Amino acid sequence: MNNTQASHFRRTLTLMPLIVLGLAYMAPMTVFNTYGVAAQTTHGMVPAAYAFALLAMLFTAYSYGKMVKAYPVSGSAYTYTQKSINSHLGFLVGWAVLLDYLFLPMINFLLAGIFLSAAFPAVPSWVWIIGFIAVITAINIIGIQMTAKVNAVLVLFQFLVTILFVVLALKGVAKGMGMGTFLSALPFYNPEVSYSFVLAGASILCLSFLGFDAVTTLSEETIAPEKTVPKAIFLVAFIGGLLFIFVSYIAHIAYPDFASFKDIDSASFEIAAYIGGPVFGSIFLAGVITSTIASGMSSHASAARLLFAMGRESVLPKKLFGYIHPRYKTPNRNILLIGAFSLSALTVDLVTAASFINFGALVAFAFVNISVIFHYYIRNRQRGIKGMLLYVLLPLAGTSFTIWLWTSLDKKSIILGSIWVGLGIVYLLFLTKGFTQKPPNFNFNEAEDSFTKVENPAASS
Repeated sequence: MNNTQASHFRRTLTLMPLIVLGLAYMAPMTVFNTYGVAAQTTHGMVPAAYAFALLAMLFTAYSYGKMVKAYPVSGSAYTYTQKSINSHLGFLVGWAVLLDYLFLPMINFLLAGIFLSAAFPAVPSWVWIIGFIAVITAINIIGIQMTAKVNAVLVLFQFLVTILFVVLALKGVAKGMGMGTFLSALPFYNPEVSYSFVLAGASILCLSFLGFDAVTTLSEETIAPEKTVPKAIFLVAFIGGLLFIFVSYIAHIAYPDFASFKDIDSASFEIAAYIGGPVFGSIFLAGVITSTIASGMSSHASAARLLFAMGRESVLPKKLFGYIHPRYKTPNRNILLIGAFSLSALTVDLVTAASFINFGALVAFAFVNISVIFHYYIRNRQRGIKGMLLYVLLPLAGTSFTIWLWTSLDKKSIILGSIWVGLGIVYLLFLTKGFTQKPPNFNFNEAEDSFTKVENPAASS
């Protein structure tokens, strides 16, 4: 092993820094992005919806931990399904996950347009959306190293804005603002609200948890990864979920009238201005835009790199998708393609966009749970009472919760997502000549590595 490789694979990360990095991946201010639509969907019971989503995520986090032990280098649901169940089924899981990569850049541009339009109503949202797409696409074509240098500061700023939001909200409630009390059971249990609304809200809020499994990409730089990474995955999901529950609870007691929002998509901005006036409203807006820029930049780069890897391996046409710009050394055609696809933000609403992303994510989460059953209980025959509990009942509970959330997604997204999977089946038939050959590989690790380097430069040093 040469010096470069030795440096790259040096194991220095312990549990605590791994948890911090995982929480940073989840983006501190993501709780505010869908607060308004979730508040309306759940009739004000956003904390309850987050609690239900957290429960489902903890079962899935447990299953991720088990699969990391089985395959400590790879970290994708596609890989686990491919190796534990079936390579063709694994391809289809990867095809479903591809929706996440395509829609994540778009939803960040959509959010930037929503919040900036709320702050500057004289400027139409489409102006902001097109402007952000153009700038971020151009930067990704030229190179993304600049984002790695400032991203740690951007994440810290988001944490500070979130803390300031909580402090100002509590201060306002203490003075009689909102519910006028710090303790209320209504955000968790309201006899006038059906829990079907809560479940529908939870299916939207799964978006907030995306990234809790990202620490799997750091397995080769972690001390005792077979023990440390599973703990980190579970704790990142648990701590992140508690943070989302707490912040959404504070937002509700400070501003319980969810029906009075002028624009539900930018409701958290209205709450920020309500509790902190125009000055904090501006700071909050800066935090949201910071979050969308950082996430939009990295998700755009990751999606383009994934398409490049698929083109290079001939999963997609090589001449188009496997091209690297001779000067900039970036997959510029894929970057432009993602930018063009992101123009769908001009016509897609926030709920639909979130549901599309959650469609792929929930399919992936379900198969991570199922992979535990196939790998440990069926293939490795770890049976008995302990085996039944650890490798059947717990992952089966995770699968059930995930499928339940999946059925509560926006109906249009389920239909279009199912069509996408259907196209994947047809394409797989073509690639494998009627399932007679093994399918080509998705290189999610390369895209995730791109995400790691952009989101957290320290991880690759």
